[in-house]
Amino acid sequence: MKNIIIFGAPGSGKGTYSAEIASRYGMGHISTGDVLRAEIKNGTELGRIAQGYIDNGQLIPDELMIDILASKYDSMPAGQGVIFDGFPRTIAQAEALKTMLAQRGHDLGMMIELIVGEDVLMERLLRRAKLEGRADDNEETIRKRFAVYHAQTEPLSRWFADEGIRHTFDWSICKTKEGMLDAIFKEIEKQNA
Repeated sequence: MKNIIIFGAPGSGKGTYSAEIASRYGMGHISTGDVLRAEIKNGTELGRIAQGYIDNGQLIPDELMIDILASKYDSMPAGQGVIFDGFPRTIAQAEALKTMLAQRGHDLGMMIELIVGEDVLMERLLRRAKLEGRADDNEETIRKRFAVYHAQTEPLSRWFADEGIRHTFDWSICKTKEGMLDAIFKEIEKQNA
């Protein structure tokens, strides 16, 4: 099974679709947020270093994040493929991930881009904020997250296209979660045939 990178704007369903794909194909699932929290909770050396950056209000450097992901990746069963959920977020991170995988004789595999209109994303994120009681997820904060996504992360879409591994799935065409999953599963099976 090829590695898969799930890509999309905040609220596009990356975590949901990653879990479904991992379950169906028996793949490893690396959610950068989950991995980072686990490293910190377990008091690993990488976790302690990451906590130092967080405590000082700094972003975790790409090199440290790649080291953390490499450690997690190396702990996964070989040959099943891994889903990267929430990483990479910049071209520099994508290049670092490509290098890390190449050092292990692996490649990026395929990138699944979830395309969802901002009006749908806003509705989803506001609903999720209410359900989870997240007062920090208000319309103003969400718009700022969209702006950061468009400025820093969205350019990765072209990078993945240039790598020849980008596969897009548009909510406005698929209409439902099941429709999106069906289209994604068909493409994964085609790419792994």
